[in-house]
Amino acid sequence: MTPVLNADLHCHSTVSDGTLEPEALAARAKANGVELWALTDHDEVGGQDRAIAAAAQAGLPYLTGAEVSVTFAGETVHIVGLGFDPDDARLRQGLLDTRGGRGQRAREMADQLALLGIRGAYEGALRFAGNPELISRTHFARFLVESGVCASTHDVFRKYLADGKPGHVPHRWAALGDAVRWIVEAGGVAVIAHPARCKFSPNAEYALFSEFKAHGGQGVEVVTGSHTTAEYATYADMAREFGLAASRGSDFHSPHESRIDLGQLPPLPAGLTPVWELLADRIR
Repeated sequence: MTPVLNADLHCHSTVSDGTLEPEALAARAKANGVELWALTDHDEVGGQDRAIAAAAQAGLPYLTGAEVSVTFAGETVHIVGLGFDPDDARLRQGLLDTRGGRGQRAREMADQLALLGIRGAYEGALRFAGNPELISRTHFARFLVESGVCASTHDVFRKYLADGKPGHVPHRWAALGDAVRWIVEAGGVAVIAHPARCKFSPNAEYALFSEFKAHGGQGVEVVTGSHTTAEYATYADMAREFGLAASRGSDFHSPHESRIDLGQLPPLPAGLTPVWELLADRIR
C-alpha cells in the first residue's frame, strides 16, 4: 500500500465516547474518501464486529483497533492498538480491568461539579453514554453544553475538566508495558496516540518513547487531529529517531465537536514508514 494512502486509523463510536454508531462511521469514512479505516474505541472492542461488517459492506479496507488508557509518569497517555485479534482473551480482560475504575471516577467528578453548583451531572452524563462502563469526561462535557453551562465541549474542558481544573479527577489506568503487551500478544501493533497532547517535559517524553519501544511498541501517530503542522514535523523526527512507524488518524468523535473530519488529514511527511506497511496481512 502507498505511503500517501488516505488512512484514518483513530476514531470513536457510541461504544465509547463518539456520537455515531460504528455503521455510520464506516459510511462517513467511505464517503470522505478513506481508503483504510480503524475504529479505536476507548478501552473497548465491543464495536469491532459491527465495524468489520460495516466496512466489508462498504468495500472499505479495515484494521481492528482500540485506544488503551495508560498512566505514565503520573499522566494519562493513550496507546492505540491496530490489527489485533479482537477475541484475544488477555486483551479483553486487560481492557475490562482498565474500564473498571471509570464509574467511581465519574461519581467523584459529579461530586466535584456539585460543589460548584452544577447538580445532576452524573445522571446527565450517563444519558450521553451509550456504554455506561465507559462514561467519561466527554459525556460530562456534552451534559454541561446541553445545560447551558458552557457554549462548547472545548469550553467545558478548559474551565472544568482538564488537568488542574475544579471538576477533574485523576484516574490510574493500565501500565504502559501491560497495554503494549496486550496488543502485541494479540497479534497487533501498538502506537503512541497524539503524543503532543501529553505535555511532557523533553526528558519525560524521551522516557515514554524509550520505554514504549523497549516494551515492543512499533508506531507513533504523527498526523492526527490535535497536532499542529509544526507537531507533524516534530513527531516525524521522533519516529525516525526511535525507528517507529508513522500512523495517521483524525481522532474523530462527532460531526459537531471534532476539529477534523474522517479522512480530511494531510498525508504523512515524506521519509517515514507508514504503520499500515507493518499490518498489510491483517487488513480485512
